[in-house]
Amino acid sequence: MFRSIALALFALLASPFGHADELRYYPLPAGSAPQAVAPGSDGRIWFSAGGLGALGRLDPQTGQSELIPLGPEAHPQDVLVDADGAAWVVDAGLNALVRIDPQRLGVETFKLPPEAAAAELASAVLDNDGNLWFTGRKGLYGRFDPRRKTFQVWPAPDGEGPDGIGVTPAGEIWYANPRGHALVHVDPVDGRAEVLPAAHPGQAPQRLWSDAQGKLWVSAADADELSLYDPLAREWREWPLPDGEQARPYAVYVDEQDRIWLSDLAGDALLRFNPFSHDFTRFASDRPGTAVRQLRGRVGEVWGAESGQDRLVVIRY
Repeated sequence: MFRSIALALFALLASPFGHADELRYYPLPAGSAPQAVAPGSDGRIWFSAGGLGALGRLDPQTGQSELIPLGPEAHPQDVLVDADGAAWVVDAGLNALVRIDPQRLGVETFKLPPEAAAAELASAVLDNDGNLWFTGRKGLYGRFDPRRKTFQVWPAPDGEGPDGIGVTPAGEIWYANPRGHALVHVDPVDGRAEVLPAAHPGQAPQRLWSDAQGKLWVSAADADELSLYDPLAREWREWPLPDGEQARPYAVYVDEQDRIWLSDLAGDALLRFNPFSHDFTRFASDRPGTAVRQLRGRVGEVWGAESGQDRLVVIRY
């Protein structure tokens, strides 16, 4: 009898269905309009408060948040955290990358070079060497070396529109261009770029994220499907979203189990896709107009910035 009970308990704990998913919201200061979110190494959550020209930090234990002003004209877009726990902000208003010290909360601003004036900065990613790669919607991409504090900037071969950017486990850099209807591969050594057409004419890839095999999961804001691009096979695959033609995917994130998360702007929901069973799970918001444009996570959690509701949302799984 005791052996049967022990085996049943072990099966429950080992099963991925042993614990229910938890959906929770964290209110932010009014007017924050958070564009992006990034879990910090100390358990707190950084967010870009675009509506207030500040970077924010939330303590999930208390629900309290603090704001760090970034200066006049600041309009932060993306935010990420480096190996030292420092936050890096991509600021379109300042046309700069901004570093925030996690202890002193000191702000250090790195203006883009003159040839990248008015870049309309969009997104950034850290490569395996700690360099920041970024995109500018006015038609450029670049690399910043935090150690030397130097920029390299290249004109985008696909013209205006570079948006979401990502890195594969092997260190390859990719970005999406919805206006150019393309994905772009950037050589991480010399910065040369190769343009690859989207899955079909007219598709507008918006955001992307690599899985553990280096395959790229892509959202297109004008489409109603989730796309996968395999760089080795140079092939696309697509899966229709549960809401069909009513769906409008935007943010995309791949978790530590290689499951894919999407935000559906039209459906005010987050979606989880199992790449093995090809099943979607839908997590509907309790409010309309959430406008989640960026997702990031850590083990067991995926976080989203609800720019339309001045909240952060987390799903603990």
